[in-house]
Amino acid sequence: MVRFQPIYDIAELCSRKGLTQAILCPGSRCAPLTLAFARHPEITTRTFSDERSAGFVALGIAQQKKAPAIVVCTSGSAAYNLAPAVAEAWFSETPLIIFTADRPAEWIAQHDGQTIHQPEIFGKHVKKSFQLPQEYEHADSQWAINRMVNEAINLSFQEPKGPVHINAPFREPLYPPKGEAISYSDSVRVMDEYTSPFALSEEQKKKLNTEWRSYHNILIVAGQHEADQELTEALSHFFLRHNIPVAGDIISNLHGIEKVVRHADTFLGQASADVKKTLRPDLLITFGKSIISKNLKQFLRKYSPKVHWHIQPAGIVADTFQSITNVFNTTPANFFRFLGSIPNSESFENQKQNNFNKLWEVEERRAIRTLEEFFPQDEFAELELVHTIMQSLPDNCNLHLANSMSVRYSNVIGLIAKQKNIQVYANRGTSGIDGCTSTAIGHSLSNERPNILITGDVAFFYDRNAFWHNYSLSNLRIVLLNNHGGVIFKMIDGPGSLPEADEYFVTRQRLTAKKLCEEFGFDHLRLDNKRKVKNLVKDFFEFDGKTKILEIETDTLINKIIFDILKEKTKKSYEL
Repeated sequence: MVRFQPIYDIAELCSRKGLTQAILCPGSRCAPLTLAFARHPEITTRTFSDERSAGFVALGIAQQKKAPAIVVCTSGSAAYNLAPAVAEAWFSETPLIIFTADRPAEWIAQHDGQTIHQPEIFGKHVKKSFQLPQEYEHADSQWAINRMVNEAINLSFQEPKGPVHINAPFREPLYPPKGEAISYSDSVRVMDEYTSPFALSEEQKKKLNTEWRSYHNILIVAGQHEADQELTEALSHFFLRHNIPVAGDIISNLHGIEKVVRHADTFLGQASADVKKTLRPDLLITFGKSIISKNLKQFLRKYSPKVHWHIQPAGIVADTFQSITNVFNTTPANFFRFLGSIPNSESFENQKQNNFNKLWEVEERRAIRTLEEFFPQDEFAELELVHTIMQSLPDNCNLHLANSMSVRYSNVIGLIAKQKNIQVYANRGTSGIDGCTSTAIGHSLSNERPNILITGDVAFFYDRNAFWHNYSLSNLRIVLLNNHGGVIFKMIDGPGSLPEADEYFVTRQRLTAKKLCEEFGFDHLRLDNKRKVKNLVKDFFEFDGKTKILEIETDTLINKIIFDILKEKTKKSYEL
């Protein structure tokens, strides 16, 4: 038998279980795995030299393909460079299969090259860590390798989805002898797992039927959620029947619902205590992961509901608003489809719910009206460019939002119902700036849709190795908000007034994207005059086979002033 046959057959197993995308990082110790995946006819492989970027590219591919992506890296510190992407995958519930090649166990901590303690290197940020046998000749070792890889793949698919680590020690020689062909066994065992549909039980339905009519001030809050047509339709029908407000940040992907409350962060940040009391729910229903809005979080923690139902198929529940009383292990679509089937009786209690919904509608309209009256401003700054870009987005595109102010600006502007075919992505599992560009590139490489990334300069330059590869990105467009530092530290309370702010928090930098565009052959569109906006945006959204970066350089102080003016105008709207 070929010495590495059990390793080569890992690729065959992955293919048979529907894993067709692999990111391979260069290295010698990982050669058996690299060759296994690179030569498999059913697996698309790409190589990225920076493991930190590679991990996030795989994350983007997994999100786009809705299936685990494979990552392979060599031994030593290379594995540690995958950690930021692994942590994001864990908290964003994105399935990844991470293979780290390793030295034989007896050589760890013996001053041998590229050896560190790799078993369980990712700690609590993976669903499980597997250690493959380092000898393959015995039938039990071959059985164990197959069993563990099967288990790892099945585990990555289980709710909540997430990353799984497989550490694979290899003894030299690492390369096949000259003339030895790599083939895949026909008899590879596949262990399929059939999961629950996460339907509501009859007991749960009875409870909902009994308790549903006990509340008349009901609010639904959606956290980050992938675009889901089934959920959108269920919630739309549910709203029409029960007239219950649905609040969702831009990352909830609920903008296709006509009356979803998109601007809760804007009005809750400026509304008086008396207004907030009228918006307090008796029953709060939540689903999804994190929310962007700090104002919404603070509102629900201070004005907590009597009862809080949370919906998620499985896993540990995050009690973000400190009020959960019931957890329903089902999908949000199933839950709201059932509630939408409950008849709505005409009664005084039902009228109370209608009035409660109107209170939320009034505040939403107030925020929308303030935004409509706010633009254009005399000074063209970041917020107005984001407003222009979001109004100009092509249909059927992916909108990627980098962390810090980019995602916050975009959330303030929001998307509208006619943009229902736009899907929104953001690394809000850990909310770090590392990997925002790489994740967008993972999407760009694995779909033909336009991919538009809105990012700040610190996130952009931090992740510049995202472009260090040999693949075309003709469907990628990047809006670069370059204020030459971390403007968020001027926006939030605390650091902005400190004498150390510019050097140690804002971290001033002088770079622009011009040289980067020259280096990688991208089109650089520099927006240095307000009169250029219309033509540059038109050029930017022309998909002519080139990667394009639209860059605006702005002053941090101007950005802060304009953002503060918007807040002040919202506050004054309550005085009219």
